[in-house]
Amino acid sequence: MAAITIGIAGITGKFARRLVAHLQGHDVVIRGYCRDASKFSASPISLPQIQITQGDAFDSAAVQSFVKGCDVIVCCYLGDDKLMVDGQKMLIDSCEEANVPRYIASDWALDYTKLELGQLFPKDPVKHVKAYLDTKKNVKGVHILIGGFMEPIFSPFFNIWDPVTTTFRYWGEGDEVWEGTTYDNAAEYTAAVALDANATGIQRFLGDRATIQQIAESFENVYGVKPRLERLGSLHELYKKMHELRAKYPTDIFKYMSMFFMYYWINGQTFVGPELDNSKYPDIKPVSWEDFMKTRTVDQLPGAFNALAGDFKVGDKRQAS
Repeated sequence: MAAITIGIAGITGKFARRLVAHLQGHDVVIRGYCRDASKFSASPISLPQIQITQGDAFDSAAVQSFVKGCDVIVCCYLGDDKLMVDGQKMLIDSCEEANVPRYIASDWALDYTKLELGQLFPKDPVKHVKAYLDTKKNVKGVHILIGGFMEPIFSPFFNIWDPVTTTFRYWGEGDEVWEGTTYDNAAEYTAAVALDANATGIQRFLGDRATIQQIAESFENVYGVKPRLERLGSLHELYKKMHELRAKYPTDIFKYMSMFFMYYWINGQTFVGPELDNSKYPDIKPVSWEDFMKTRTVDQLPGAFNALAGDFKVGDKRQAS
């Protein structure tokens, strides 16, 4: 049987590096697409068996050359709405024309299919891309849903974890479920899906489902320190505050974007589970919130997301680092 040819668009990114690592050891040919090939040659994922095509996301000739002959394309783009919608549409059109059987969209998110356009505005592009893929005849869309990434939760972006006072802040009653998956665990599942020609449509994977109270208990188990829990308000109050801030500062999205993510993450509307596809790939171990914390010192938690860029090399199978 011939090797599977897997194309990875945006191959120099954080997630793509992990994906490449988990494709090692399989009978695959990896093609990468990136704007600057020199960044790839300087990255820790430089391997002789990876074929690189250099080009802009909107360079139609380069994109067409990249996708031709691939069995599946994995889009690892991350950027503004133009890139995430129009850039992906160019990839999808090229896949349709070249008869590429499957296209794994740049999703890795909570279940945005249950949202209306405009509710969680940063995820509107993925809804547009899914709708566009649904119109195609030759290329089948693949959408990998993993809840929220665990790493950013401990970053200042969400303002949930306060390392100075050892406090978890939260909205709601404290019994809301937080669905989470690490970057590396999501990449493992993505590699399995890319290798599985029968995997099409929506694929649901999670590392863990836990409440903020349970996450705090895991913290105590790992670090031996009991954290404080600080309630910020009800979900209704969160909803009101995030819309008030958006109305007051419409162009400064960082004043309210994390609140929109948090609200739709835990309000029950966008749950990926509890029915999951984890069992399709039993060799992959779901990484729980507690497992994730075990991979880092307490001082490393706030920088967990930013550290993703430089702490993972091909062949390195550390969980979630």
